[in-house]
Amino acid sequence: MIYAVKDILLQITAACCFLCMFQWWIDQSHIVRRNGRFPDDQSFLIISCALSIVFCMVLSTTLFGEIYLNLAIIPAYIGILYASFRSGISLAVFFILCTVLFSEPPGLSNLVLNTGVLLYPLLFGMAKPFKSEKVMGKIFILWGVLFPSMMFIVLAPKMYGPSLYDTSSKEMAVALFYLLVPVILGGSLLYFIETAWDRLQTREKMKGISEKFERESEKLQQITNVVPVSIMLLDDMGYVTELNDCMLNLFRQHEPDITRESIVGRQAERLLRQEINGEALKRMRDSGFGKQRYNEKVQYDSRTYNVFSAPLQQGLGGGSAGRVLIVQDLTESEKFRSELDNVERLTLVGQMAAGITHEIRNPMAVVRGFLQLMREKSPGEMDSYYQIVIEELDRANDIINDFLSLAQSRISDKEPVQLHLIIKELAPLLWADANLRGQSVELRLCPSLPLLQLNPREIKQLILNLARNGMEAMEPKGELLLETHFTENKVELIIQDTGSGIPQSQLEKLFVPFYTTKNQGTGLGLPLCLSIAERHHGSIRVESQEGKGTAFIVSFPYGQEDRQQAAATKEHPDIPSRL
Repeated sequence: MIYAVKDILLQITAACCFLCMFQWWIDQSHIVRRNGRFPDDQSFLIISCALSIVFCMVLSTTLFGEIYLNLAIIPAYIGILYASFRSGISLAVFFILCTVLFSEPPGLSNLVLNTGVLLYPLLFGMAKPFKSEKVMGKIFILWGVLFPSMMFIVLAPKMYGPSLYDTSSKEMAVALFYLLVPVILGGSLLYFIETAWDRLQTREKMKGISEKFERESEKLQQITNVVPVSIMLLDDMGYVTELNDCMLNLFRQHEPDITRESIVGRQAERLLRQEINGEALKRMRDSGFGKQRYNEKVQYDSRTYNVFSAPLQQGLGGGSAGRVLIVQDLTESEKFRSELDNVERLTLVGQMAAGITHEIRNPMAVVRGFLQLMREKSPGEMDSYYQIVIEELDRANDIINDFLSLAQSRISDKEPVQLHLIIKELAPLLWADANLRGQSVELRLCPSLPLLQLNPREIKQLILNLARNGMEAMEPKGELLLETHFTENKVELIIQDTGSGIPQSQLEKLFVPFYTTKNQGTGLGLPLCLSIAERHHGSIRVESQEGKGTAFIVSFPYGQEDRQQAAATKEHPDIPSRL
């Protein structure tokens, strides 16, 4: 009895060995399902079942010398049900051949009985619906063909051998155990196969989702890198988790050696502490670093940024997923807007100048002429009054001239001229003006300066306006410096005073028409100078320190020919270096 149980256990082990090989193959990720149901290459499944059949055949024997003990029918039936029609036929033929070689006792009747060949039409007929059934449906189909086959194998020997009544209870128990084992074992093997398939399908699905997620993440990262907006992601604690290339370049504008790795993982508040003033950082911490939205313009290092922060959520109505911080550089747009405002003001000035030119200047000329005639015929004690009226008329005429010059849009008539010659012609006038104020003028002229395409009259007006502004800003004993030098592509004229300087809040408004800090000023002098410089394709830059003075740097571009001429010509002006 013990040997019979041991033989049955050996058969069970041999019948199950194909599942172990099949599971190993799946774990190696060699099998790829076709249409989500079958492997593309079914050969390994058929080979595993065939090997299991061989093992069962080698270990086959008989129970009590009557019942053929061989569970190869389990891997054979399972392989046929899972395989394609051609592969199933091959496996069935292999099973029959192995039975012919190993079955005991031999004979046609035993061959038909032990292989269950009479049920093969039913088996192959159920193979197609078997593949589309769920787990329990597949188990019932297998039981439908396996249980009758085992009934014939167990009961047929009793029909021709000893009667069932002559069989001992122990033998009956073993025979019944042998009858039920294939049914239970076959259902269990099918369940494990389907479970393995489901795990593989789930793994492949998760792998596909993961790959798709990675592709979408890379695509999203590329999109955020292409967008010309600085974006940075923060977690709930305010630490940086990700940033795009534009944000990295923004940090590198102020800290060239910073890297992405040194930013990620740091607290955003510490990163922005040096770049945002305290009040703005406090508001950002209270709102943008909290649960509210934050939007504000921030000034840093002469640039204007729009900072926007908003909380992120995990799904619809989910919990917090950190925050997004978006920084947009508005410096150029703000500069463009400021220039547009200046253009509008200049347009207004031009319209006013065009309207008042003939309407005011002609009557003023008539009034001035009659005042001069009346002055000649009036008593001498009235001369001072006439002089005041005439001076005020002349002042009004100068304002009109400034209007006309500022509104002038035509191209200036230029000619090759040496900037030093213009300064030399103005030197006596500047000296006289400075002498009356108790001030001095110093010239530091570059010995080799190229010829420039200039309009001498306009350049004289520019130099005279800037120089007189500098003198008016200085106290007695102040010193005005006029300096020239050139670089590879431009000539610079520097007019520097030693006055009280200009506050930072006023520097941006200097060239705005009608803006002035003088009691008797019109606010048109500096805009006129800027207009003259721009008509010469140049620019004006202002550098000022409160308590030390102000420098106006006027730049004029020049071409390649001018640079060659400057290199070949060395000037030694005979103007005195100090007036």
